[in-house]
This record gives sequence, structure tokens and C-alpha cells, in this order.
Amino acid sequence: MSAELMLALEQLEKEKGIKKDIIVEAIEAALISAYKKNFGSAMNVSVNIDRETGDVKVFGLRKIAEVPDTEAMDISVEEAAKINPSLNVGDVVEMEVTPRSFGRIAAQTAKQVVVQKLREAERGIIYDEFYNKECDIVTGIVQRVEKRNVIVDLGKTEAVLATTEQTPGEEYRFNERIKTYIIEVKKTTKGPQIMISRTHPGLVKRLFELEVPEIHDGTVEIKSISREAGSRTKIAVYSKDENVDPVGACVGQRGTRVQAIVDELRGEKIDIIKWSNDVREYISSSLSPAKVVRVDVDEEQKSAKVVVPDYQLSLAIGKEGQNARLAAKLTGWKIDIKSESQLRQAIEKQLFDDNIGTHYMDYSDDIQNDDSDQEDFISD
Repeated sequence: MSAELMLALEQLEKEKGIKKDIIVEAIEAALISAYKKNFGSAMNVSVNIDRETGDVKVFGLRKIAEVPDTEAMDISVEEAAKINPSLNVGDVVEMEVTPRSFGRIAAQTAKQVVVQKLREAERGIIYDEFYNKECDIVTGIVQRVEKRNVIVDLGKTEAVLATTEQTPGEEYRFNERIKTYIIEVKKTTKGPQIMISRTHPGLVKRLFELEVPEIHDGTVEIKSISREAGSRTKIAVYSKDENVDPVGACVGQRGTRVQAIVDELRGEKIDIIKWSNDVREYISSSLSPAKVVRVDVDEEQKSAKVVVPDYQLSLAIGKEGQNARLAAKLTGWKIDIKSESQLRQAIEKQLFDDNIGTHYMDYSDDIQNDDSDQEDFISD
């Protein structure tokens, strides 16, 4: 241990943000264990490191007793008086017991402690940095695949793209650069564990914020997103400025802005919808690209009945009901879709049922009248 070590610790304090006193205290605690292990001492000891010169001294701690129990732990009153006459029974005497070869042991222990503290500090810095990036987008490089999980290099550390967070149909090639969404950062004994996603709707939101300046500066606001990763996404946008078209801003000139996002998502289709306070208008827009004829809403049940042209029915519902399902997630309303012919049939059936019911009631009245006439005839 020397003054050079103290200078090195001061340099580490500036570069890594670890206080010198914390490292020195850790070294002192480690040296106590090293002393007892290497010299087989049962004596209570303390280690003192000079903060200026780096010199190390070991002191044995022995308690003053009238009748010492053990030589390693206690000291008689007579022996204590030779060291310091003012000490009394029960006081603790410090006696320097620094071994000659202790400098080499101290240097090795100091190295181990400093390395450990550096690792802890770096892990703490990485954790703080990425914890503040939760729910944000990061760019990484694919490194390897472990048990179907993709390990992505983020520069200072690695992140895990779990199987459940991988987009169906996507292949991740070695050294490929991809954008991902940080969903969680955990502290572990091996350092921070960063969980990322390619399926989270937040990834689409952040990509639009990167590509569309109007969203980044707050002029255009993303109201809602519904997504089925790898297939289709619907996004509802609203403009705070009447002179700014929110859909046009997101699409960009000749579709350049939205196309950049589609390319990043590897061909995933994106429907950009204008958000509206009018529920009927909003639900109608949410079923885009299908055209809607009529929307009837039930505020209490938060459900809507939508009528579309016959030739638009399959488009409104979508493949395996995807378009209707995404529209329901986007708006938060239950949506029941019918074609004009289906609605017409339903109305005709209802009218038919109502007419049958009316005729039945009339027929019942006639029967009752006939019965009453027969009763009158019999009584007569």
C-alpha cells in the first residue's frame, strides 16, 4: 500500500463516482479477515489505512481484566499500566501487531476489493441508466440465441428478448441491428437484467415519436393503439392545432414517415385513424379501410351496432375477425357489425313476427267472442 494507491483511488472517484473513503473502509474490513486467516489469530483486531500515505497498520484489541481469561482477548491490569497508566478495568487496549509481510497481503486484498467495488459501481450505473429508459426504445445488435431467447447487445450491457416478446414470423440474425422496447429492468446478483420487446404497442408509439416531429413536439397526440404484432396495428391520433392534419402528419409526404416504421416492423400493416370526441364518428373511422353506413351506440352497455354495405362486410370484419377485434381494442367499445342486407332481413323478420303476433291476438279475440256467443245461446 502506498501513496500511489491513494492517488489511484482518487482518480477512480472522479471517473466512476465511487467515493475514496468507501473503498478504503471496504479494504480495511477485508484486511481484518485476511489478517485472521493468514496469521491464525483469534485476537480482535482493527486495521487503519492512512488516507494520505496509504500506510497500513494492524492493532490488536485486548480488554483489561483483573483475571484475564484468554491471552489473545484479555490483558492484565499490570501489563496495561505499562502501556497507559490511566486505563482502568474494562477499557480496551490497542497494541500494534502489524506483521512484516503484511504489505503483500494488503496489496492483494486491496486489488480484490477495488475490482469488486468497481463492478458494483458499474452495475449500479448501468441499472440507473436503463431503469430511466423503461418504456422507451433502444437500438441493439443481435448477439446469440439461448433457449429460444434472443440476446441483444445494447453497448454497455446485454438485454433479453424473450420468446413471448418476439414478433411471430420474425427471424433475428447475428449482428443484425434492431430497435426494441424496454419493458422491465431488474436488479440481480449478476447485474441488471433488461427485458425488451418487439411486440409491445409502446414500440409503435415510440417509433412514431421518432419519425413524426409533430408528435415529438406535442402538436399531434397519440390517443390509442391496438396491435397484433407482425400482422396489423391501428393507431388513433388527434391534432391540437386545427391547421395540422394528424393523419397526414403521420403518413408523411408520399407515405415516407409511415413507410419507415413499416420497414422497421418488417411489413406490419398500420392503419392511422383520426380520433374524435363523437363516438359514432370514432367507431366508424376505427373500422377503416371499410366504409360504414350507420352506427348505433348503447352508452350504458358501451356497445355499438355498425351497418356496412354488403360488399364491405368481409373487409370490415377482417381476416379471422382481426379488423373488428382491433377496432374494439382501439375504441374500448363492443362492436357488432352487420351488412345492409342482414339488417334488412332482421327488420323484415321483426315486422313479420310482429304481424304474426297481431294476427294471433286478433284470432284469439275472435275465438273468445265465438265462445261467449255459444254460451249465450246455451243459456237461452
